[in-house]
Amino acid sequence: MKLAYYPGCSLDASAIEYNLSTQKTASVLGVELEEIPGWGCCGATSAHSTNKLLSVALPARNLAIAEKEGLDVLAPCAACYSRSRATEHLVREDAELAERVREAIGMPYTASNRTLSILEVLVQTVGLEAIAAKVTNPLKGMKPACYYGCLLVRPVEYTGFDDPEYPQSMDKIMKVLGANPVKWSYQTECCGASLVTMRPDVGLKMTYAILKNAVEQGADSIVTACPLCHMNLDMRQSQVEKTFGVEFNLPVYYITELVAVACGVSPKEVGIDRHFVEAFYHITHLPQEMEEPPAEPEGKKAQKISEKIAEATQQGQLEKKSTEEPAPESGEKTQPVELNKGAVKLAERLFPDDQEKVEQAARLFSKDPEKMKKVAQMMAQDKEKAVKVAEAFLKKEAKSGAEEVSKE
Repeated sequence: MKLAYYPGCSLDASAIEYNLSTQKTASVLGVELEEIPGWGCCGATSAHSTNKLLSVALPARNLAIAEKEGLDVLAPCAACYSRSRATEHLVREDAELAERVREAIGMPYTASNRTLSILEVLVQTVGLEAIAAKVTNPLKGMKPACYYGCLLVRPVEYTGFDDPEYPQSMDKIMKVLGANPVKWSYQTECCGASLVTMRPDVGLKMTYAILKNAVEQGADSIVTACPLCHMNLDMRQSQVEKTFGVEFNLPVYYITELVAVACGVSPKEVGIDRHFVEAFYHITHLPQEMEEPPAEPEGKKAQKISEKIAEATQQGQLEKKSTEEPAPESGEKTQPVELNKGAVKLAERLFPDDQEKVEQAARLFSKDPEKMKKVAQMMAQDKEKAVKVAEAFLKKEAKSGAEEVSKE
């Protein structure tokens, strides 16, 4: 199958990874993309808030070029998709406006072709079964919140491919990739869009609400299909954390990045290492098996992270490295202890200013996953108490080691 490809301004600049991953995904799934020659800006918000004819003529020119070739258009950017679909609708419904548009762009255009979102292409054009057949690296253990934003499924008279209040197309894609998307109520709420720049007191609050709800529902990441949504949730996440005194550290992915990775493309090839919130480690170290999400929301990101570390450690799924542990009060070395990265991470959170305790705790947790799980779960509720319990475990371990040495 062949589609005209309209990357738009964002995918050519601030959302380069969306462009990379869209083209990789298309290649893997057998979709040929032909970039519209000489494409121009769709007008975005600026045009349709100032001049109606301009707002229709700008996307109409791009669509007319594709129409001449007899091709439907893939517009991955949600804003470009929305403006293009609005143009199609207006040209078909308003003959007078259609004539003015043709005069403005200087070429024929009848809106005989369609603009497709990336979700429509994946679910309806390619199909879920075809995607599932290409999956070689299932995203087991991943619990994303699928975020559609304002424009992908609304207004329904322009889009109509998914439920405008409770869309499921992205969730279905994530399920065939092996992930377990969470149920949440903010999938179509506005992220704040450009308000984050003009009115940060309003925009940041809207972004915060989305991140907070995703975490409360047990999500370990967010998936989106909009460059502006991705920018607000990823690039501005640290600003949100600073403003509201919270810590989310929630990776934000484009849907095409995850499709490509699940189908065997390396994360670097699709630009996951370019994100502001560290997303590379998460996607490359997903546990192969995780328990189903709890019936009740976990409430705190710390609890989710801690329990995830503990469960993954117990199942031996996280990457490990070896080190040698000196015997207590002895220059001799015992058998190497395999340090679990999850154990190291928890130890660093417990004792950020004491490297010696970090090493001791990491060795202890690597040897005893039950102790790690207990401390990790406690960490989510009361860090101070978790530190005291961990210190008690270390003292007991040291005492036990000393007794063993005295017996010898």
